[in-house]
Amino acid sequence: MIDTLDFDLDDLSPTDGASEEAMEALRAGDLTVLSQHHTTPAGSHSFVLAHDRSVTWGIPGEPQLVAIAVARDLRQSTFTFETSRHATASFAQNWLAERGCPLEELALRGGDFIEPADDLTVQVEHQIQKSGTRYEVLDTYTSDYDPSEAWALVRDSQVTQAPIRLFYEEWNHDAGTYTMREGAFPDDAVAQTWLDKRSEPLPEPPEYSDHNGAAVRSRVALSRSARTSPTPQARLHAPRATAAAPFPCPVQGRLL
Repeated sequence: MIDTLDFDLDDLSPTDGASEEAMEALRAGDLTVLSQHHTTPAGSHSFVLAHDRSVTWGIPGEPQLVAIAVARDLRQSTFTFETSRHATASFAQNWLAERGCPLEELALRGGDFIEPADDLTVQVEHQIQKSGTRYEVLDTYTSDYDPSEAWALVRDSQVTQAPIRLFYEEWNHDAGTYTMREGAFPDDAVAQTWLDKRSEPLPEPPEYSDHNGAAVRSRVALSRSARTSPTPQARLHAPRATAAAPFPCPVQGRLL
C-alpha cells in the first residue's frame, strides 16, 4: 500500500468543469492507495484504487473505495479526471478496466492484503471484474465493524430469470480471509427483504443448476457449512465505525 498520491497535474489544466469538480472533491490526504497503474510513454494515463478513510466517519453504509482514472493530453497540456465510488474492490476494478487499465495491474493479492477464503470467491470476483457494463448498480452498503461486510445490489442485463443479483462480501478477521457470494432475486424488493431479515441462505443463481454448475454448487454447500450467518438487520442497523474499527477492503488487519 502507498499512502501518498500525486497525479503530477501542476502544469496541466482540466479539459472541462466535470474534471475540475471531480479533482477538487477528492481529498488526497484521506486516501490510502491500494493499487495504481501508470501508462507509458510519458504517463498519459493513471489508474488508482484507493480507500477513503474519511468515509469511515461519515454516513454509515457509504462506499469507502474510490476508483480514479486520469487521462493527460500532454500536447494540449490538459487532463480529464474521473472518480467512482464502490463498496467492493471487484466493482472498482471493473470500472477501471472499462477505462483501459489492465486487470492484472489492479490485483490485491499478497503482502498486506488478506486472501480469498475459497475458489468460489475468486470466481465471483473475476466475474464482476470482467463483466463490462453488464451490471447496473442499484444500491450498495458497507459495514466496517460488526458485521464486517459489503454488498452491491445490481440488475443483471444478461439474464431473464432472477435478474436482481446481490454480490455479498464478508470478512473473517480471525482467519485473515474474506468471501464473496452471488445471490439471485426476482426483484429488488425481495432482495431487500432478504437483507433485512437474513433468515434464509442467500438464494443461489439459477445458472448454478445448469450442466456447468455441479462444481459451483459443491463449493457453495461447503462454504455455507463453514461460515457463520451474518447479523440480521445489518442493512437497517449497521453501527458507525469506532476508532478501532477496521476499514472494509482486503488489507491484512485493516486498521487505520
